[in-house]
Amino acid sequence: MLGFPLLLTQTEDGITLALTPEVILRFIIVSIPMGLIAVGSGLWTWLALRFRIDNDDLVVETGILRKNKRRIPLSRIQAIDLVRPLVTRVFALAEVRVELAGGEQSEIALRYLGRHSAQQLRAELLARAAGLPGHTPEAPERHVWRVPFGALFGSLLGRLPVLGTGLLFLASLIFLVMYAEGGMLAVTIPVLLGLIRAVIAPLVMYANFTVAMSPDGIRLRYGLLETRMQTLPPGRVQAVSIVEPLIWRSLGWARVEVTVAGYAGERQALSSTLLPVAPRHVAMHMVSQVFPGTNVDAVSLVPASSKAVAIDRADGAGTDDVVFVTRHGWPCRRTDVIAHARAQSVRLTVNPFQRLLGLATVHVDAPPGPVQVAATDRELGEARAIVESTARRALAARRAGGGDPTHWAR
Repeated sequence: MLGFPLLLTQTEDGITLALTPEVILRFIIVSIPMGLIAVGSGLWTWLALRFRIDNDDLVVETGILRKNKRRIPLSRIQAIDLVRPLVTRVFALAEVRVELAGGEQSEIALRYLGRHSAQQLRAELLARAAGLPGHTPEAPERHVWRVPFGALFGSLLGRLPVLGTGLLFLASLIFLVMYAEGGMLAVTIPVLLGLIRAVIAPLVMYANFTVAMSPDGIRLRYGLLETRMQTLPPGRVQAVSIVEPLIWRSLGWARVEVTVAGYAGERQALSSTLLPVAPRHVAMHMVSQVFPGTNVDAVSLVPASSKAVAIDRADGAGTDDVVFVTRHGWPCRRTDVIAHARAQSVRLTVNPFQRLLGLATVHVDAPPGPVQVAATDRELGEARAIVESTARRALAARRAGGGDPTHWAR
């Protein structure tokens, strides 16, 4: 195996394989240099990173032979994550990941810190970003919700795509066993991998999920192998989506997804879950904490135009003085919410089919992320009125100070 010579031995039980001394020697020759290279690479990375807090800036220096110095205003901090991968947990280490406004290259990872030092650094960064002295004690927190393991596992299984994939896996497995048809492995193995990705991976990632509120923001803790403590300072959440799949609605469950400025690409996908599953009233309570003064269920939603072919007549859009709300989707219903103060732009689009019917779609744009707020299939006159009124509300909210969350503690 792997190009190494093996010793084949004939016994009464058949042919057995045994490693020869030459194989063991080759393994040692290969593994020791590779291990030294890995350790040296990690040590080089650790030595090449220096950071300090200078007034209201985070100064990060990288490189040994060629140094690079970066000065970041703490007011740009969008989120701070305290991450402990499985290997670093063994050595009581942690890393602080600082998310900044700015896209793909906006993450700063401060690795190989002692657990206590990492917690102190996180608290100091949050305090200074809020406009408080760096020695300010960590703010107390109020527990909101802990996701039970059984509810998380049941919610992952209770999705129509997972149920369909599970039935396909059972059918292919039965066919494989009954008819000994090896070709069915081409179906069984990919389906099994799909189930692992859809159920096992999120189960490991979101196990022990807890939500707490504190003056310095929303605190999320989760993870089975790699643990993560994520802190979202006030005002950093740009838009919220309450997701209710068909089976979940009968159980009164919902999931809360968010768009956070600063996360981009894969990091946005991994950090977009505010609640993986919870009773609907808990989900609505979290939305009211993210956007204070909001009661989503109290916002009157106007249905889409009757000219459009709509499967789910629960679709609609509405607004109040704080948020703009849209609801759409069947069988998976989504309620998208964006605060007027967080709206980046408001635009109207018309596709060829809508043009024939005199309809349009209104988009209330947030930064790129999983939550896209759009009121589809509105009468053209109504759509124009929505654009004008939403733009006025967004301007008024920003003038009132709701659009600038920097140094929020002042």
